[in-house]
Amino acid sequence: MSTTIHHEIIFKASQKQVYDALMDANQFSTVTGGAPTEIKAEAGGAFSLFGGMITGRNIELIPNERIVQAWRAGNWAEGVYSIAKFELKKQGEETLVIFDHVGFPEGQGEHLAEGWKDNYWVPIEKYLS
Repeated sequence: MSTTIHHEIIFKASQKQVYDALMDANQFSTVTGGAPTEIKAEAGGAFSLFGGMITGRNIELIPNERIVQAWRAGNWAEGVYSIAKFELKKQGEETLVIFDHVGFPEGQGEHLAEGWKDNYWVPIEKYLS
């Protein structure tokens, strides 16, 4: 089906601040410039990001430590989901996010890797600074 996207990003913020930026609907909407966002921050809870361009369910949530999501883009074939995993590790005053995305459709890797940087990591870094 696909390759793996692996990113390691350091944010000058606590694990809680990073987790909340990813899992609190109001904060994520602010991070993304006001894009419509719905996040039910519990295991099994659905999310809709960027006005429905990205949807899925939270599979596992360990507050301030781990987020695992069944994640899909709106233009993928019906029923196709990938797995996005965020590990948050304390590093002094900073947080290392170890991110892995697997199971996405073939040929989507480069586009998705850029999308994670442009739509998640850069705006979150700006938001938290």
